[in-house]
Amino acid sequence: MIDPLTLRMWLYRMLLVGLAGLITFVHILPLSNNSGGLPGPDLVLSMVLAWVIRRPEYVPVYIVALLVFLIDMLSQHPPGLRAALVVLGLEFLRQRQAGSTDMPFVAEWILVVLVMAGIVLGERLVLAVFLVEQVSLGKTLLRLVISGATYPIVVAFSIYVLGVRRLQPGEADALRHGV
Repeated sequence: MIDPLTLRMWLYRMLLVGLAGLITFVHILPLSNNSGGLPGPDLVLSMVLAWVIRRPEYVPVYIVALLVFLIDMLSQHPPGLRAALVVLGLEFLRQRQAGSTDMPFVAEWILVVLVMAGIVLGERLVLAVFLVEQVSLGKTLLRLVISGATYPIVVAFSIYVLGVRRLQPGEADALRHGV
């Protein structure tokens, strides 16, 4: 018999992969002709960061690295750069996860936006060093602001629809014993 915690963990991992695939699929569809509109939020990054703060066991590094690498390949970005930076940001948040259980949401929001900013600025810096053509700084910062603004919506969706909540003290034992 499969342990209920292990089954739940793998189901949420598959859900993460499925949602990231669905978001990426919708993103690469040719739905609009205008290229001068507002950039959309980075929903996959927001979801991964929200989940790693709440339940880090649902977000293993190898799955996130593979997902972001595949998204980079599909969207024709430099392969591996964003994946490496997202993994660094993910591990930064994972190290602070133990102290973030008592953190108010506004502080969590600020921390996540700072991690997103670090990922974006790190990517721009590396691309600038290698003289790779980039999207304008204004559009990049606008996408960062929009991603930061949609983070509370992603968190609310994750908690209230998907059930990705922080593990409370004593809840692990209750889940393990099937209560």
